[in-house]
Formats: sequence, structure tokens, C-alpha cells
Amino acid sequence: MTSSSATAGRVRARTGGPKDDGPNIFEHVMGWTLVLVLAMFVTQLGLV
Repeated sequence: MTSSSATAGRVRARTGGPKDDGPNIFEHVMGWTLVLVLAMFVTQLGLV
């Protein structure tokens, strides 16, 4: 019996990693807001 066939019937335990569903719209909006704030901050400091 191979290891793959031995574990085929078992249910995998969740380890707390990322879920199968993608990020929701709120996470996208917050991510782009952070990008824009950092871009404005860098521009105001004259680092570009």
C-alpha cells in the first residue's frame, strides 16, 4: 500500500492557512489605499 492510497480516505485537518476563497473587495480596497498613501508620502518627501 502506498502512502497516497493510505491517506486518500482521511480528511485533511485545517492548519489555519489561507482559505480557498479569494480576498474580498474590502481587502483589495484597503490594499490599494495603502499603496496610494505610501505613494503620496514618498512624493511629499521628495524621494522620487
